[in-house]
Amino acid sequence: MSYDLKSESEVKEYINNLGIEYRFGCYSEKKPDVCHLLADFLEAIKKDYEKAGRVYKNNCDEFKYGKSCLKYGGYCLTGKGIRNSDYPAAYSYFEKGCNLDEPFSCFNQAILLVTKNDTFGVQQDVLKGMNLLEKSCDAQNATACYYLSGLHIAGARNGSKVGEKAEKDNYDIPRSMEKAFKYALVGCELGNMYSCANLSQMYAKGDGVEKDLKLADKYKQKALDLQSETENNSETLKFGLGLENK
Repeated sequence: MSYDLKSESEVKEYINNLGIEYRFGCYSEKKPDVCHLLADFLEAIKKDYEKAGRVYKNNCDEFKYGKSCLKYGGYCLTGKGIRNSDYPAAYSYFEKGCNLDEPFSCFNQAILLVTKNDTFGVQQDVLKGMNLLEKSCDAQNATACYYLSGLHIAGARNGSKVGEKAEKDNYDIPRSMEKAFKYALVGCELGNMYSCANLSQMYAKGDGVEKDLKLADKYKQKALDLQSETENNSETLKFGLGLENK
């Protein structure tokens, strides 16, 4: 059946039928991908975050669907649909998603591990966090590559805050501009504009790579091009982000 999506009544009918189709595919046919679509439908169309959260949670726990683990972990992190934030539960679901090879779940799990914040209820472990960022970066998560680059720019240790320079000779992750360059290059190639901006500065200064002003200009322009392509971006791109405190 075709619908006239310019007709309000037919749009409503289409949406209603879509919900019925997703419920049947999830509850009767027990298809994990359809259950995830049902949760997305409840979240985006119905704005019923409590029900959406229950579907995401069940789809993660029962059907081992990584994207649903990631989504429910996000609900736990923000308190969406569950009234209050629960960081340990968020960590648990991000870990489940990561073990199911969902790269953004690995990234979120890593961020909770490398961040020093006593309110999280998650013990800081920068080495484990770095390993998870590497897994996420290897799965082509550009943001994870950018964070990895930043960790190697500043160095890190347990007890330090993200971006805080570690004490000399007391690093869990030693400073390495060569490794910082490596991950900035991957992040830039994957489309992370901040990685491209840092890459430009590395080439301009000869940090971690041989100085090359032409390549510095090339990656500066790429960063600016990526910024212009980003819709509704209110942030101002800063070149050398993370480099000024190295």
